[in-house]
Amino acid sequence: MTEEKPLRPKRLTIDEIKNGCVYVANGDETETRICVINEEFRQGFDIVKRHKDSGKSVTFWGSARLPEEHEDYQKALRLSRRIAGDLGYSIVTGGGPGIMEAGNRGAYEMGKPSLGLTIKLPMEQYTNKYVTESIPFYFFFTRKVLMAYSAEAYLYFPGGFGTFDELFEILTLVQTGKISKVPIILVGKKFWEPLDKMIRQTMLTEFKTISQEDLDLYKILDDEDEIVEIVRNAPMRNE
Repeated sequence: MTEEKPLRPKRLTIDEIKNGCVYVANGDETETRICVINEEFRQGFDIVKRHKDSGKSVTFWGSARLPEEHEDYQKALRLSRRIAGDLGYSIVTGGGPGIMEAGNRGAYEMGKPSLGLTIKLPMEQYTNKYVTESIPFYFFFTRKVLMAYSAEAYLYFPGGFGTFDELFEILTLVQTGKISKVPIILVGKKFWEPLDKMIRQTMLTEFKTISQEDLDLYKILDDEDEIVEIVRNAPMRNE
């Protein structure tokens, strides 16, 4: 049986993808855009699938703005060390600073795969030094698809608009059966309980825009031992 070869013989940068697509599409803007999207998916799935074939993974989401001394950075670092070191999981993040750096750092320090799915932004985003392998993206939505692909659990730490966007997308995918039910853990009661209150009082009770069972899609936790045990018991995903 021959070894499966990667779809791309070398890692392409954002500029290499765009320039190649401009050439292939002969300058047509719409076709160039479609080509770039396809190539980001193609390269991303090639790399993420290779990591997936080697074992389980957990995706860390959260703010790029939280510094190393912040309690949530330190909590993410401790959890990443335990999930990577004790459980042997790969850690996937957006590859930037803050919570993403903490997630990558824990895996890096434990000698485990530390994958960063990076994106070009006008501020905040740079690739942290603890990423052992990175995938560059121009489009947010292609990056989100790959960050959500086949992780055994999702850990959400305090964050901004991007973190909320990523959280509600995963909740919707599970709610609608587009992906199988997986642990969605919101780490930090101080940050997440006000959102939970709004979901329960406004969305569920007052406006009835969600169902009672939708509240079971996520857990809000502070206890690191409990979080690690949930991740430990999460079944392997094959999708």
